[in-house]
Amino acid sequence: MTDNIDTQTCGPEHEESVFRFRRFSVINRRSAMKVNTDGVLLGAAMTLEGNERQLLDIGTGTGTIALMAAQRLSELRTEENLPDKFVVTGIDIDPDSAAEAEENFRRSCWKDRLTAIHASLNDFSASCDADTCFDMIFSNPPYYGGDLKAPDPRRCNARHAGSLSWTDIIGFAAEYLSENGHLSLILPSDQKNDLNRHAASCGLYMFRLVYIRTVPRKNPKRILAEFSRKLTRTPQEETISIQEAGTWSEKYRSLLSDFLINL
Repeated sequence: MTDNIDTQTCGPEHEESVFRFRRFSVINRRSAMKVNTDGVLLGAAMTLEGNERQLLDIGTGTGTIALMAAQRLSELRTEENLPDKFVVTGIDIDPDSAAEAEENFRRSCWKDRLTAIHASLNDFSASCDADTCFDMIFSNPPYYGGDLKAPDPRRCNARHAGSLSWTDIIGFAAEYLSENGHLSLILPSDQKNDLNRHAASCGLYMFRLVYIRTVPRKNPKRILAEFSRKLTRTPQEETISIQEAGTWSEKYRSLLSDFLINL
């Protein structure tokens, strides 16, 4: 389900692949992980309240989710007459991905609000001090858990859970989330129970769970799971079907109409 979105080329004179969103464009050439459906859904559907000031994108890739967060946050703050003061930091272990994310950030109208850092999560964590905290942490983490790996080692790291596990992300979030902050992850649906148990053992509790189906009649392939420090006995549950009756579903269109051009 990660490859449903087709890359659009900007022309032979540039010799680079570009994906054009409504309010920004993403160079999609060097990053180990390309623009994909999972990431775009996370960027559009994750909870944003408008008052978040420090946000962290773990495994930023091209920077797409960070850019979507910046667009949404800027629009929410404008609607609520709040000052446009927030920072979205994207980190990635792959140097080409971090460099491409930085370039995409510079090309956007939120360039002063976005930062890309080449670092593993462990190295980034080591650079944080006692005062570091994030109001929101989000990630589209690797999900291959078995031994089969892709032939491209960079894409391998981007896709394979051995390079960045959701357990690492939860551990980081448990230490660095602000008191009212939250964590948003998109993962294969079969990891839901393990994810929920591990998060709870770290003091993070699921407050929202979105099941993502390709079509209504099929079982969910992905979940979007959100956690906070507040104990919630029954998380809010939703379902998103990407397609219905051979076309994009109304819910999918509604979520992504502010981002995707060809909906």
